[in-house]
Amino acid sequence: MKLSQRARNVEPFHAMAFGQQAADLEAEGHDVVKLSIGEPDFGAPPAVRAAMREVMDGRPLPYTSALGLPALRRAISGFYRDRHGVEVDPARIVITSGASAALLLVLSATVDPGSEVILADPSYPCNRQLVETFGGRIRAVASSPETRYQLDLRGMREAVTDATTAVMIATPSNPTGTSIPFAELEAVCAEARSLGLWRIVDEIYLDLGDHAPDGTPQRSVLGVDPDAIVINSFSKYFGMTGWRLGWCILPEALLPAVEKLATNYFLCASSPAQQAALACFTPESLALSEERRLELLARRALVLDGLSRIGLPVPVVPDGAFYVYFDVTGTGISSWEFCERALHEAHVALTPGRDFGFSTADSHVRLSYAASRETLAEGLRRLGVFVAGLGAARADVADGQRAAEGQRAAEGQRVADGPRSRR
Repeated sequence: MKLSQRARNVEPFHAMAFGQQAADLEAEGHDVVKLSIGEPDFGAPPAVRAAMREVMDGRPLPYTSALGLPALRRAISGFYRDRHGVEVDPARIVITSGASAALLLVLSATVDPGSEVILADPSYPCNRQLVETFGGRIRAVASSPETRYQLDLRGMREAVTDATTAVMIATPSNPTGTSIPFAELEAVCAEARSLGLWRIVDEIYLDLGDHAPDGTPQRSVLGVDPDAIVINSFSKYFGMTGWRLGWCILPEALLPAVEKLATNYFLCASSPAQQAALACFTPESLALSEERRLELLARRALVLDGLSRIGLPVPVVPDGAFYVYFDVTGTGISSWEFCERALHEAHVALTPGRDFGFSTADSHVRLSYAASRETLAEGLRRLGVFVAGLGAARADVADGQRAAEGQRAAEGQRVADGPRSRR
């Protein structure tokens, strides 16, 4: 018996691996500050938890439609209308077992062996793995601080080939927390549409994005590209990571195929989770979710200030999600070594850039500020001590090198002078 080639080739998700190492250290009795996983510490809104307790009272919980509970699809449609000013037919909304299942369905419907999908580097690693699961190939476009670590129109144009079938964008992005400027997003989507490419836009962190000065939330791509494929989730804005509930919004042409795929892959998302999630859209839950978004802004400010004091630069200040992507080049060690040593020497769990692509694999580290302010302050204190120790060690090495060079020079001079005769 042997594993499939797919199973042999799949890359690990290092954020989860570092999370497991952190758990192992905790089991040994160490106090670990966990800043590696993008998991809000708030939990689901109280109304959602109450609704789940109510629905789990012993009543029958049959399968829902493969596309999801009609009432929940209508509630999501209303959310897009009220928050983003976009009309979405509830029939185009598919409820899934988390955003990962939404991506799995979408990519199974749009990717064939040999298909190429364009995305930015760095980007969320599971997106790449899912494309390759269906025999597709990734065309990763190296991004930079100048493009806010996002795919831009020029990069997309240079990456397109005859085999390209889709462009995938995440805004705000994991790992950088940066959004693509909306005009650039509109231009990329218009160009991709003109080339007959699918536009897959991950908006999981959209509602955690910074608002405009007039209080307007970040805009959904559906406002300028109604036929884009949108991926979203209850995990981040509503704090429901372990509930595994998400959704996608599809162009009508994809619905019949996705419904058949969903039936075969999953039957449906969790029925009780779907029923409880209706309480996300009550006024009290929406108000609480906004309070939490503002709390995350305060946590971001704390982290940016702390990293600046430590001397770890953040090339692009994030404007959404709950991640900071900082540069460790100045420490003299790779991001992987930085994360390994920070975990085992300072007991702070972070995620190395290797998870997210190639262009920043060795130079950048992701920090999640989804933890409490107290936890973040302690993590930054420990990182400050750790980085100062790295600097002291480098100084000791440099002093040793200078001393050795001086000794070699002195010995060379004595040899050059030769033995001195007595007078």
